Parts: sequence; C-alpha cells; structure tokens
Amino acid sequence: MSTEENRPSNFIRTIVIEDLESGKHDKIVTRFPPEPNGYMHIGHAKAFCLSHGIAREFGGQFNLRFDDTNPEKEDTEYVESIREDIRWIVGGWDKECFASDYYDQLFDYAVQLIKDGKAFVCDLNAEQIREYRGTLTTPGKDSPYKTRSIEENLDLFMRMKAGEFEEGSRTLRAKIDMASPNINMRDPAIYRIKKAHHHRTGDKWMIYPMYDFTHCLSDSIEGITHSLCSLEFEDNRPLYDWFINELDTPEKPRQIEFARLNLTYTLMSKRKMLRLVKENWIDGWDDPRMWTISGLRRRGYTPEAVRDFIGRIGVSKADSMVDMALLEACLREDLNKKASRYMGVLNPLKVVITNYPEGESEQFDCVNNPEDPSAGTRKVPFGRELYIERDDFMEDPPKKFFRLAPGREVRLRYAYFITCDEVVKDSEGEIVELRCTYDPATRGGDSPDGRKVKATMHWVSAKHAIKSEVRLFGPLFTTPTPGGIEDGSDFTEYIDPDSRKVLEQCYIEPALKDAEPGFRFQFERLGYFCVDPDSTAGHPVINRAVTLRDAWAKLQKKGG
Repeated sequence: MSTEENRPSNFIRTIVIEDLESGKHDKIVTRFPPEPNGYMHIGHAKAFCLSHGIAREFGGQFNLRFDDTNPEKEDTEYVESIREDIRWIVGGWDKECFASDYYDQLFDYAVQLIKDGKAFVCDLNAEQIREYRGTLTTPGKDSPYKTRSIEENLDLFMRMKAGEFEEGSRTLRAKIDMASPNINMRDPAIYRIKKAHHHRTGDKWMIYPMYDFTHCLSDSIEGITHSLCSLEFEDNRPLYDWFINELDTPEKPRQIEFARLNLTYTLMSKRKMLRLVKENWIDGWDDPRMWTISGLRRRGYTPEAVRDFIGRIGVSKADSMVDMALLEACLREDLNKKASRYMGVLNPLKVVITNYPEGESEQFDCVNNPEDPSAGTRKVPFGRELYIERDDFMEDPPKKFFRLAPGREVRLRYAYFITCDEVVKDSEGEIVELRCTYDPATRGGDSPDGRKVKATMHWVSAKHAIKSEVRLFGPLFTTPTPGGIEDGSDFTEYIDPDSRKVLEQCYIEPALKDAEPGFRFQFERLGYFCVDPDSTAGHPVINRAVTLRDAWAKLQKKGG
C-alpha cells in the first residue's frame, strides 16, 4: 500500500505501531519460515504477504528462513519452489536463512539448558511418552529419568550426538511442568535421534532439534521483532516464550497469531495435498486445479491478483471461510485491465460464405484491449471459410436466442454482417457446416443503411487458424468444504472426475501461434486464458484461468 488511507487496519499493524512509538524497537524485522517439505499453497501466500508487507510498510527487514529440521521429508526441490513462489508474488526478501545454519548454536543452547538443570535425557519411547503426558483433563506424570544428574545428562547427550544410540531410544526433554493445563508445556522434547542425511549438512548430525525449540531461538538469533504465525500455534506461544526467557538470547521476539486462510473447494492440509499428488488424483503440485502457488501460476493467475485477494480478506483473530469466487473476481479484475483480447473457437462449427470470392482473404484491425488504448491493435485474417462456436447457432432457436439461426443476420466481430442460408448435415443428422452470405457494405461491422442486428459473434478464419488444445478447469471437489467433511468419509470421495475437460479440436487466431508459456490473454466472449508449459511448436496448449463471469454462484445454486 502506498498511502496511509489505503492501508487496511489490522491488530498486528496496531501492535507494530505501538512498539515503534514506545521505543521498544527502532527497526522491524519479520520472517517467513516454511519447512521445505512440499509446495506452498495460497494459505502460505497470506502468511508471507503479511510478514513481507509489515516489514516493507515500516522500512524494516523481511527474512526468508527455511525451517529444515526434518531431513527425511525435506528436499532442495522444495527449497527452489518456495524461492520461486515468493519471488513471483512479493518480489523477494532481504535475507535468506536456514535453521540448519544455527545447528551448532542450537546445540550449545541445549547444553546450557542441561547445565542449568532445565533439560534431561529421557529413555521413554514415543508410546510411553504419550502415556506419561496425560490428557487435556488429567495431568501427566514425571518421567523416571527426570532426576538424572546434570553430569549424566551431559554425557548421554554427547553420546546421542555421536550416534551411539538407536533412533527412538532417547530424547532430550525440557524440564517444565507435567501438570500444566497446556500439554505443550509438559516436558516437551528438544532433540531426537535421527540418523538421516540432511540436504544441507549431509551426515554431520545424528540428532536434530525439534521445531518448537528451533523456531523461537532462530527468531532470536536473527533479531526477529514480530514472529507472525497462524492461530494453530497459539497454544505453543508459552513454550516459545519459555525457551526465549530461560536462555540468554540476543533478542526477545514476540509471537503474534492470526487466522489462517480457509478457502472453499480447497483443503490446506499439506499431508492431504501430498496424498493427492502421490495417488495421482492430480497431475502434480502445479496442476491448474490446485491452489498451490505453482498451480495458480500455471493456470494463469497474476501475482497482483493474489496480493489483491489477500489484501481484501484482511487479517483477524477469528477463523472464517472465504469464498473462492472472491479469488476469481480479483483475477478477473486484474486481467480485464491488462490482458490482450484474441479470438478463439473452442467447439467449432464451419461456416462457408458462399458469396465471398474463393481464394481471397483480407485483414481487419482488431483492438487489443478496450480498457487500455495504449495496447494498440493487431491484424486478424478473414476468408471465405470460418469457424464459429457451435453454441452460437441453433437450427430451431427459442424466443430469446439472438445468435445465428436459419434466415437470421448477425455481426461477425470486426468483420461483416452474415446471414445463414443453408444448414448442411451428415448422414447421422449432425450439423457439419453452415452456408451463409455476407454483406460487403458492412465491412468493419456496421451497416451503412442503419439496420441493426442483435448479436455479435467471434470467429476465426479456417485457412489461417491454428489448431490447439484447450483445457477447461472446474473445482477439484464437489463439496465446498473437503477439508472438514463431517460425515467421516474420505475427502477423495468428493473429487470431481470432470474437474478437467480437454478440448482437442480448438482453433485460435494466428497471432497466438508463438505465444510463450505463461502468456495471459482473453478469448473474446469466452474467458481469460494462459498458455501452458505443455505447449510445443505447432501445438499450443491453453488453460482457461477464469470465466468472464462468476461461475460459482451457479454452482452454489445447484447445491455444489
């Protein structure tokens, strides 16, 4: 936001302003800490746009930190995808860090807790730890190993680090309070034995720090002032503060929670999303039906539309469900201003203009974007044989159908008035061709005698058209809440098998022949589209990004 009056107010921004005015901080430092174990979705975009926006608004610093403490699930592929997604939406970051950068320092912090009598090595296995932890209504009980001496704990911890013990046989735990009403405070694990190769540190470490221990201390090491995270971490805040306060840390960051993004017809569980990929319900993380950032980008979304959407939904403490229609409206508004217009026919019906000279053709000047005069015009070829949309013709039209029909005159966009004279059918009665005549005096789409027509239709010249494949996408799920199904059924039961429709016999104007993947445009009367990376020379593949009008209202009326 460039001006004060356009900046949305939210409780986080209010806190930051108060901290600056009180002198608590003279520089704001925020961070976004993804774990590189998958591709990011639009919920992550809300999180990093918020942290990035706060830092930028107050002239501070925004860090990208990879919380890479779970080596078996992490990979450089995910690191690269996260970098690409953040660059695409907000442009970048000021400093890049990894939790693994601090492994030595985190180890020293753990040793300090042991020396201070605030951590111990526990021999309980995972099942026993769960039994000792208690429940939400009953307190836990102390581990029998909690009374080990400082010397014994230091010795065992060093041997854990050296790889002497098997995975799962020992953990390092904090000494807090097994009777705490907050289960997170019941002597949580700090380190576990994990003999796994790390994508950055290789085989150096046999033990790895737990997230709750790593996260807050990494924030402190980096000088983070405001640690912004979603509401699911609210119960972890006392533990966050405990580690910060019990250790001599360089900075005392403040954790602030906000409501995560819940979007209809999507689910934000990374585990469930991974299942969609692994079980081949979709064609990978960047499937255009997915709400991953890479999927949105491939479908044809713009970073401006995503940022606009996140700005509109705002920041609050209360969870809510946002309608997918709002996200699509943001894209529609953005592309309406910037996308060039082209003509394409997705379900072609051939038209022969019988009184147009055979073998001849001409060109018409077409406006690239009526919303942007500076976009100029382009030449579109016209000839005797054309393709129109099959839906633009009816042999026996109802009263309110104003497009082409036998004996009816319509306007071809930028070209001529034509009248349908004859309908040609095949042996099975399928309409295969329309024979029409045109009025040469209506060149450019206007009649010199002032007569009016009720419909203007798009078209492409059959001789010059480029055959292409067009993919149309609907919601992946038939229910608006696949992540919270109440009847206990599996969310995959609600996957719509018709959520992707592939049209292989489409024709587009030649100006799009060499359009690069990622190029966004409007097919007049049909919607906004984007060239897919699957395109090859001579075979364009095009995705529909969004329809020209809201398609969700109709879906909701049907009960979907």
